[in-house]
Amino acid sequence: MRSLILLIAVLSFAIPARAAAPPAAGCAGGTVFEDRNGNGRPDAGEPGLAGVAISDGRTVERTDSDGRYRMSASADRPLFLLKPATHVLRERGNGLPDYWRGAGEGVAGATEENSAPQCRPFALAPFVASPDRREALDVLVFGDPQVKSAADVGHFERDIIEPLMQDAAIDMGHRFGRFHFKGVAADLGLSLGDIVDDELSLYPDVIAATTRLGVPWLHAPGNHDLELAAGTDAASLATFRHHFGPDTFAWEEPEATFVVLDDVVHVPGARPAYIGGLRDDQFDFLDAYLPSVPRDRLLVLALHIPLFDTGGRETFRAADRERLFDLLAQFPKVLVLSAHSHVQQHVWHGADAGWPGTSPLHEYNVGATCGAFWSGAPDDAGIPDATMADGTPNGYARLRVTSGGDYSLGWHPARPQAGDPSRTQAMHLHAPRVLRRGAYPAWGVYANVYMGDADTRVEYRVDGGPWQPMRRVVQPDPALLAENARDDASEVLRGFDRSPEAKQSSHLWRGALPTDLDAGAHRVEVRAFDRWQGEQRAEVGYRLDDFDE
Repeated sequence: MRSLILLIAVLSFAIPARAAAPPAAGCAGGTVFEDRNGNGRPDAGEPGLAGVAISDGRTVERTDSDGRYRMSASADRPLFLLKPATHVLRERGNGLPDYWRGAGEGVAGATEENSAPQCRPFALAPFVASPDRREALDVLVFGDPQVKSAADVGHFERDIIEPLMQDAAIDMGHRFGRFHFKGVAADLGLSLGDIVDDELSLYPDVIAATTRLGVPWLHAPGNHDLELAAGTDAASLATFRHHFGPDTFAWEEPEATFVVLDDVVHVPGARPAYIGGLRDDQFDFLDAYLPSVPRDRLLVLALHIPLFDTGGRETFRAADRERLFDLLAQFPKVLVLSAHSHVQQHVWHGADAGWPGTSPLHEYNVGATCGAFWSGAPDDAGIPDATMADGTPNGYARLRVTSGGDYSLGWHPARPQAGDPSRTQAMHLHAPRVLRRGAYPAWGVYANVYMGDADTRVEYRVDGGPWQPMRRVVQPDPALLAENARDDASEVLRGFDRSPEAKQSSHLWRGALPTDLDAGAHRVEVRAFDRWQGEQRAEVGYRLDDFDE
């Protein structure tokens, strides 16, 4: 029955087939209204909504008392509604939220009286919180899905999407249920760029896979979403905008305000052909919009290239970072979500980084959903291992925001190792299987704590003894080094691409293993104190043998 209901819902929003038609002329303005019957048209008794923000990515205006605005969309500058926290949006024909208009767009909802699709009014329904939502806003965060082929789309769907899917929709308890996206996986979703790996033709496939979750999903562009042949930065995201709408926009929830930014500046002819930074029109938008953002919510910036520099060179333009920091410092609670690096790390920007705020600015550089580009030996289901170069398994993050703007974060490996106590959602352990009893204790147990940073406390104990501190080390994960060795030793390719060469991890801890115990098996327990999820545990064993010469 549920499948039939979902099929009817999809068909009701289906995109009508269109031949290559010339784009319609831009509109001189439009309306925002309360769509009480859910048909996408402003009917009698459905009032216009005043005070809703509309933007072209540079300027922001508010609807008048009748819900009207005067602003036009164009192909390279889509018009978008800044979804207010008090309301929810309809779905577009492809399952993404219907918050933008662009010249020549083709989605369901155009009427005979308003035949240009980009001239459609914006339909909103009042927000009503579900029982779960009353506890916290739950946001799924994907860093770099980065598919390069149909096979990768299949990996993405089977490894990430399908495990997140649920069988039942939330009963919103009111007649506006049709406006709410049908999934229970989360309240909102974010993809932080590199939606594809230069194969822009795969956008519809990724959208179709992601929207199976039934979650309103927002997308930032990444450097692999650029049209590299474009002669200018302005032209480099034409295909992205065609599928996803504006590259810079805002979205409001009762607990948090999200500002999604294109921070990839295309530099044709350079190597690499991009640098992190922001355009003047984006700063104009921020200058116009941020003064209206409530200070009692969390302000979340979602972007692709991290704000910190990497590799000993300027990877984000310093002048743009300084200008952005000055804008953000006026907000008491700010979180930056970035991707791009295909490792996972937390950076706390302070005065030494030019941050003028009274407390450090937290940037969570989210691990990649594709891990190491869908590489590594496949499992029994044919899905690549995909472990990242710092030893973090591929997966996704969850952000939970409570009323007042407090937040928590967690990393969710795509495939937890069921029945293996050395691999949990929070960490994995690596230790030698056997050591000589009485040998110098030169070998250790390693804990890769995925959400750890320099302030994380990690401890271990052997055979139930006293807890001892583990030492944070900045070096490659020995578990991934062992996988590299297996790839080296194999005379055949173990997968499409081998696992990445292990690089230094920022969240690795070591504890020396005692060898002065009795011969036989010994149990090592590790506990890490996650700042958001609390105490996390894993365990592994090793054996001490006597060596007879």
